[in-house]
Amino acid sequence: MSEEPGLRERKKQRTRRTVIRTALRLFSEQGYEQTTVAGIAAAADIATRTFFSYFASKEDVVFFDFASREEQALAVIGDRLPGETVADLLQRTMDRMMSAPDSDLDLLLELAPARDALVTAVPALQARELHLMFELQRNLARALHESCPDELDLIDAMAAIGALAGAQHMAATTAVERGDSPEQVRHSIDRGTRMAIDGLRALDS
Repeated sequence: MSEEPGLRERKKQRTRRTVIRTALRLFSEQGYEQTTVAGIAAAADIATRTFFSYFASKEDVVFFDFASREEQALAVIGDRLPGETVADLLQRTMDRMMSAPDSDLDLLLELAPARDALVTAVPALQARELHLMFELQRNLARALHESCPDELDLIDAMAAIGALAGAQHMAATTAVERGDSPEQVRHSIDRGTRMAIDGLRALDS
C-alpha cells in the first residue's frame, strides 16, 4: 500500500531537515571545503542521489531558507487586500514569514549561530549570501511596486524593502552574536520589523 501524501511529505521534510543539520554540523567540525556531499549523505544515512533531490550543492544547504522565504513573501505581496496600506501589506508579509507552519524559521533560528560562524569564515559563502540577499530584496521590491503602483514607484519600493530587510538582518545578527536564545532572536527580529514598518507608515500618507 502506498503512503498517504501527507505522510510522504512529512517524511521528506524530516529528511531534508536531517540533511541540513548534519551538513552544518560537519561544516563546523571538519571545515566547509573539507566536507563532501558524499560525506554529508553518509552521515545523514541517505544516498548521495537523495541529497541532490533536496539540494543542488553544499552552498544551497547553507542557505536553505532563502527560497522558501522568498516564495512566502511574494505570495502575500502579490495578493494585496482591498484598501490595504503599504505598511499593513508589509506587516502581513512579515507575519506570514514569521509564523507559517511550513516556514524554515524555527530551523534557521536553531542553526543561526553555526551558520553565521561558517559564513564569516568562508569568503565564498559571504559572497553567496550577499548575492542571495540582494536578489531577494530586489525581487520583493519589484513585487511590492507592482502591487502598489499608485503609492510607490520602483525606487520607493526598493528603499522600503531595503530598510525593512536591513532592520531585520541587523537585529537578528546582533542577537545571535551576543548569544541570545532562538526565542530572543525571534523577538529581536519582530522588534526590528515593527520599528522599520512604523517608519514606513510615512509612505501611507
